[in-house]
Amino acid sequence: MNEISFDDFLKVDIRVGTITRAEPFPEARKPAIKLWINFGPEIGEKKSSAQITDHYSVDTLPGKQIMAVVNFPPRQIGPVRSEVLVLGVSDADGGIVLLTPDITVSDGGRMH
Repeated sequence: MNEISFDDFLKVDIRVGTITRAEPFPEARKPAIKLWINFGPEIGEKKSSAQITDHYSVDTLPGKQIMAVVNFPPRQIGPVRSEVLVLGVSDADGGIVLLTPDITVSDGGRMH
């Protein structure tokens, strides 16, 4: 594992946001869901796609708070322009489990 400096860590802007809308993403090569996430007044609403279909459905995601990197450049994923990187970890079978705060916090709060 390569070590990084604390200054390197500070360059990654990880914020909490609330999913406001979720839709199927049938055009994706791997099963995925399109997400609209509110990061509060400073950042606003951003779009993303996430390969989270093993544990989540479009019906269960709205209202859920998640963690995401908000300062990567946008990336085109098929017809979707992904503006943030939603964070998760793999379960024992490789399914992605979203990183979430365990207490509701204000949207846009920075991880530290």
